[in-house]
Order: sequence, then C-alpha cells, then structure tokens
Amino acid sequence: MSFDKLNLIKPIQKALAQEGYTIPTPIQMQAIPVVMEGRDLLGCAQTGTGKTAAFAVPILQILYNKKSDYNLKRNIKALIVTPTRELAIQIGESFSAYGKYTNLNNTVIFGGVPQRSQTDKLKRGVDILIATPGRLLDLMNQNYISLKHIEMFVLDEADRMLDMGFIHDVKKIISKLPAKRQSLFFSATMPVEIIKLANTIVTNPVKIEVTPEHPTVEAIEQSVYFVNKQDKRNLLLHLLKDNSIDSALVFTRTKHGADNVARFLLKAKVQTEAIHGNKSQNARQRALSNFKSKRTRVLVATDIAARGIDIDELSHVINFEMPNISETYVHRIGRTGRAGLSGVAISFCDVEEKAYLKDINKLISKPIPIVKDHPYAMADRTPNVTVVPKQTVSKPLTDKSSIKKIDSANTSKPVKRKWYSKPWSRKKS
Repeated sequence: MSFDKLNLIKPIQKALAQEGYTIPTPIQMQAIPVVMEGRDLLGCAQTGTGKTAAFAVPILQILYNKKSDYNLKRNIKALIVTPTRELAIQIGESFSAYGKYTNLNNTVIFGGVPQRSQTDKLKRGVDILIATPGRLLDLMNQNYISLKHIEMFVLDEADRMLDMGFIHDVKKIISKLPAKRQSLFFSATMPVEIIKLANTIVTNPVKIEVTPEHPTVEAIEQSVYFVNKQDKRNLLLHLLKDNSIDSALVFTRTKHGADNVARFLLKAKVQTEAIHGNKSQNARQRALSNFKSKRTRVLVATDIAARGIDIDELSHVINFEMPNISETYVHRIGRTGRAGLSGVAISFCDVEEKAYLKDINKLISKPIPIVKDHPYAMADRTPNVTVVPKQTVSKPLTDKSSIKKIDSANTSKPVKRKWYSKPWSRKKS
C-alpha cells in the first residue's frame, strides 16, 4: 500500500514525495485513517517505526481542510507535548517538511535557552505548537500561551515522560485543555501507570499496537562482550580501530560516564562528542549536527538525551553499559537498522550487569550471541569454595541440669578458675 491510497491532499502528497516517502510504515498505515476520521488514538510503537508521520500528516490535513473556518488570527489549534528538546526539534522539523505546501506554521518551545525568540514567534501566531512540559507551563503562567483553542492534542513518548518525572506537569497541562478535543497518545511501552494516564486523556480510543511480541529489529546484528568494568574503554577503542564502524552511537547510563568516555576517545584521536542533559542546548544541537554530517565519528549519549536522535544511516550502536531496564535495550538498538537498512548493536557486559543481560534475553526471547575471542575477555574469577557440612545436634539441650552433667563428665576440658581465686595484689598508695 502506498501513501496515494490514504486519501491525502495534494500539498501533503507533494511534500512526502520530496522527502522520499512512498510506502507507509505499519503504524502510519493504521493511524493516519483513524486520526483523519476524528477518533482518539492509543498507539504503542517502539522507536524507529515512523510514528511522528503517523500523527503529523493527519493533523496537517485536518487543519488544512479547516482553514476557511478560522479567522485571520492564528491560534494554537494543535499541541504536541514531548519529553526532550531533541525530540521536540525533530518533530518540528517533520511538521515543517510534511506541511511545507499547506501554509500552516509550527513552532517549537523548550527550556534551557532564552525564551525571547520563542515568545516572539508565539506573538506572531502559531497553528501547531510542539513543546516540552516545563517550558510550556512556564509560558502558560506568563500568559504567552493559551490552550483554549486546542482541537488536537498529542502526548508523545509517554513512558519517557514517566521516567523523567514529568507526569505531574502533564496532568497540569491536560487540566487546561478544552474538554472537546481529539487526543492522540503514544508510548513505546504500556506499564500500568501509563495506561492509567492514557485513560485520563483519550476517550473510546482506537488502539494500535505495532510493537512485536518480541520487540527486536531482525535486521540488527546483535552481540555481547563479557568484559571487566575497568577494561571497557580499552575494548571500545579496540573495536573502533575497525574502519567498517562508520558511525557509532555509544550509550552510557550517566552523564558523568558519557563525559569520561568521550574524553578517553578524544585523547586517543577518535573524533567524539558527548550529549546529555547537562550540556547547553546549543552544544547538544552542534554535537548532533556534527554526528549527522559525519564530522564526528562517535557520539556518546545518555538514554534521555538520545531520544529524538533520528539518523537513517547509523551503522553501530554500542552499549558501553548495559541498561538496567530491559525495554531500554530495545530503544537503544532501534537507533540503527532504520528504514529497512541493516545495523550492528554491540553490548559490553561486566559481572555486575549479568542480571540485566538475563532480563534482556528474556524480553527478546533469545540469547544475544556472545563474542568470546577478544583481547579483554573477562576471566572467570569464581572462587573455589569448599563447602563444609554444618554439624547438627539431634536434640537441642535446654535443660540446665543436663548441661551441668555433660560439663562435669568432660575431663579433657580445663577447669576455669573463679575470678576471685586468682592471685592479685592491690597497689599501695
């Protein structure tokens, strides 16, 4: 099935053709008709499935078809809330690309940068707003943003909202939305907390599930290296000597860890940058731009900062540290092998991370192949422990008279002298 069969208007068809879109992904094929019918949607889709177009395309078409109903003043009619700056920017770029011939405008707002340029755009009028929760609430409190004209609301990456502690902010935003609206809810995973949140947002939704039961991308070649924690950096450098690793997105669990790995690789003359929440927005965008343009070979990132990184030809993902949440592994490796291309996912596992690996293998229902032949293979340091059987007493002795009899019969045991029978002398004053 092609996009031509989705009854899209010609301005959007033209823009999609220029972007090289010919065949919709499963979530696009299922979601676009549902949204254009005006139904609420509950979508579960992992990263890399094309869900941004699944909601952006029908939103653009609906608003384009209603343009004659609106007055000359532009009011915010569609709101997309997403957890990170990078993802917000990515969504904004998608709306601009798909809607370039619709005369609909969008703007992106997020924290970490001065608000002046964002508020200037809001004053000029906006049709579609893409926002992170914190900056959105801030500008609402300053009366720069009103949500009373919202007709379409999208909550994207809801599970990440939960992970980042944004749920209370999201609830505040929802309370300010008009009761009559169309709501679209997207999450890569559906834990109980997310389902409860969804029930407060969508009404009688159409449910679309495109995450497979065993959610791994089959085109991705996966492997795991057992390595001691202190040898991980050297193993990473060893692997990067292979010129077939054209670009590598390296994941660490912490910001501090990302900086340490980046400094180590830079010292070894490997073009590397780090991206995480402590970096300024300009620094993060510059690092991402350099990585996309291949000026930087390695980008070291934390999970939260990596949300929104959308690179079609990323050859390798390397888990420098195993994620402690199994689903995160799927999100990480999904950064490669996109758009039908092949990719490679390599994981380093130290002795403390074996439990995480076990959980991941259980989630994907198959063991990740182990690479044993490498210079930093983890030695089996399991100590040889001799198990001494415990001595047991057939019947516990609780009778004091019995204990006395046993003591008196034990002639081999030296008799303790009473403290007052020991010779001692008092010091003369």
